[in-house]
Amino acid sequence: MPDIYTLLPMLALLVVIGGFAGIIAGLLGVGGGIVLVPAFYYAFSHLGYGGPQLMQVCLATSLATIIVTSVRSVLAHNRKGAVDWEILKGWAIYIAVGSVAGFLLASRLKSVTLQAIFGCLGLIAGLYMAFGRADWRLGPEMPRGGLRPVLGGGLGFFSVLMGIGGGTFGVPMMTLYNLPIHRAVATAAGFGLIISVPSAIGFLTLHVDQAPPGTLGAINFPAFAVIVAMTLITTPIGVRIAHAMDAKPLKRAFALFILVVAVNMLRKAAGW
Repeated sequence: MPDIYTLLPMLALLVVIGGFAGIIAGLLGVGGGIVLVPAFYYAFSHLGYGGPQLMQVCLATSLATIIVTSVRSVLAHNRKGAVDWEILKGWAIYIAVGSVAGFLLASRLKSVTLQAIFGCLGLIAGLYMAFGRADWRLGPEMPRGGLRPVLGGGLGFFSVLMGIGGGTFGVPMMTLYNLPIHRAVATAAGFGLIISVPSAIGFLTLHVDQAPPGTLGAINFPAFAVIVAMTLITTPIGVRIAHAMDAKPLKRAFALFILVVAVNMLRKAAGW
């Protein structure tokens, strides 16, 4: 059992991380996972828990928090009638299968490989956030037939490899297929739940060496509890700031932040 002097620095860092992730989520409408995973990695590494499976702990803990935040988000959006339940029902099985496949691969990869994957996918997400246009379209409606399992499975698979929910990849995909942005954001919250539940259950079964204190399987429960509590407090603050400021320059600034984080992950993976 870790002593209080071991836990206090970790908890202090987690409070800061959770507060920042909540403000970003409220400010820009993006999930916290893309902030939490690199933040967990640098925090745990700084505290001396840089084991060979540290990235698995970061991914798993982020996905566990997404279960809670996705439930809250889906319920809130559903009260406004914004969730497209037909899309959720039609895509759920493919996203869930992709999520399980993502967990199976992530559980077998080295931490450095997962860092490289996060860096590459983070670059794609950051570039789209910075330069993507609202009028871009790939089709008039959400795909059917053979393309649906490919896109749905890919969404679940790559989201788990980054430890994120449905917003980062799901919202752009749905808007590219002509779904209004408010419905895309609301429906992507449901994607997050479908992604996070099976993968988090899988990560609970994973044995991790040199894990931070309070870790069960690959999920660090002190981090989970602090992040959930802090995001409940700070997300409304981000929402209020968003209503008081122009969101476009803030979104560009966040895109730059994601690109910097992604490049730094790639630098770490390369050993520079």
